[in-house]
Amino acid sequence: MTDGPTSGRALVLHPDLSKSQRGKIQSRDAAARLEEIIGLSQAIDLEIAEAMVVPLTNPRPGTLLGKGKVQEIHGLIAALDIDVTIVDGQLSPVQQRNLERDWKCKVIDRTGLILEIFGERAQTREGTLQVELAALEYARSRLVRSWTHLERQRGGLGFVGGPGETQIESDRRMIGVRVDKIKRDLEQVTRTRKLHRSSRQKVPYPIVALVGYTNAGKSTLFNRLTDADVMAEDMLFATLDPTMRGLELPSGRQIILSDTVGFISDLPTTLIAAFRATLEEVLEADVVVHVRDIAHDDTEAQKSDVINVLKDLGLGDDIESQMLEARNKVDLLDEDAHHVADNAAARDEAVTNISAVAGQGCDDLLALVDARLAASREMVELTLPYADGKTLAWLFEHGEVLDRSDEEDGVHLRVSLDPADSARLKSRLG
Repeated sequence: MTDGPTSGRALVLHPDLSKSQRGKIQSRDAAARLEEIIGLSQAIDLEIAEAMVVPLTNPRPGTLLGKGKVQEIHGLIAALDIDVTIVDGQLSPVQQRNLERDWKCKVIDRTGLILEIFGERAQTREGTLQVELAALEYARSRLVRSWTHLERQRGGLGFVGGPGETQIESDRRMIGVRVDKIKRDLEQVTRTRKLHRSSRQKVPYPIVALVGYTNAGKSTLFNRLTDADVMAEDMLFATLDPTMRGLELPSGRQIILSDTVGFISDLPTTLIAAFRATLEEVLEADVVVHVRDIAHDDTEAQKSDVINVLKDLGLGDDIESQMLEARNKVDLLDEDAHHVADNAAARDEAVTNISAVAGQGCDDLLALVDARLAASREMVELTLPYADGKTLAWLFEHGEVLDRSDEEDGVHLRVSLDPADSARLKSRLG
């Protein structure tokens, strides 16, 4: 049940393919998967009237489920006055159409549900465009069979199409035109973001990106570290649009902290592609911090999903070894689990335990980020003429001056610089 107005009464089904010869080996148990799809359904204010795991040994091409199970669920839908049935999996257009016809209610698969959530959460122009693009691509894949059975015809106009053009062809054309326009708009947004990145690189501040499974606590941590007011709720996909804020580390180094969309298991590749621009900050980041919900029963499987998405984005097969790991929500662990977590963090210098809500361990995390950035810095020794005060001031602003001595031939300096700043220094000096 949900509080306040709802979007309708929902039946939530998780088809359990674990015993199917054709089903993929699933890293999560069925109960955990069911809990997640319930959370996703509640994210768009659906009232969950019933939720169940449906064992599935032989997926049917026409309805996914067997005839007997389809009839059984039809009776349940009628008895509970269900408005929408959520199926935790990918339905083909034929399966979706047949189930809607048999069950006499709206049927949404996992992809459709995630698109609904994205549509409600996106706030920036870029996020809205990304959602619409993904939704149109999804709708276009449904047109082939979801319209043809209606056998609607209409006469065509010269600029629309020839006489006798079917409705599906017209709808497909309209979607195609809109998709092309959105792609052009997104290219402009991407160019603008690149200009913004270029201006930041001139500052420049290192970028530290927070990534993690949805609802792992990234936005809560972001707010804690930056005193920002990003939406942070116990809700799947609370954050969709990337948010960036400046932050000073313990050493005094300035960084840009980026909060990103949460990842989730079985996110369709079309959605990953559609949100690639949204995740560009991760690709450009100097340090990636993986925020994990260490108190979640499926924390290891969630970690695996995040790593796989990052690899799909092109961060390389060794991305896991390059990231820092913030194991969040340690305040929810019992004493024994907390002790195990502390021992694990003590053994790995790239791991720290935190509670974003309570603030526990956040200073340690910042120190860890500081150390990682310092480790990537280059040591530069140079002599500047006394007349070159601008370069001297630039070095003090962008680097860490470790040693300075004023000699007859100029100012002798030993400076620690980020790789990008080291390249800029060489450019300045010609």
